[in-house]
Amino acid sequence: MLTDITHRKDIEKLVNQFYEKVQANVLLAPVFIKVDWAKHLPTIYNFWSSVIFGEQNYFDNPFEKHINLAIGKEHFTQWLKLFTETVDQNFVGSNADEIKIRANTIAEIFQHKMGLLSNQ
Repeated sequence: MLTDITHRKDIEKLVNQFYEKVQANVLLAPVFIKVDWAKHLPTIYNFWSSVIFGEQNYFDNPFEKHINLAIGKEHFTQWLKLFTETVDQNFVGSNADEIKIRANTIAEIFQHKMGLLSNQ
């Protein structure tokens, strides 16, 4: 039976499973090939814990980390597909719904700032 995202350990589980999928994905893996995952994953845990639980432990600018990556709209589409799939495979509830909404919003903002969305 699936439960909601209620603790940091849930965030860690989600992030770990999601980035395993990213690293195995033919489109996304090359983009993140140089990432030091052991160093980067705790930062991502902090980011999502801040977003979902209001923890005050993330102090970076996530957009700056992605602006110079060679990514297009198709990368965001695939990233969101894998993220949503991972959430849905592991969790159900208001925080699970919220994290998917936030991921979509963040992806939309990033794409807008990168000029990947049309103005229509």
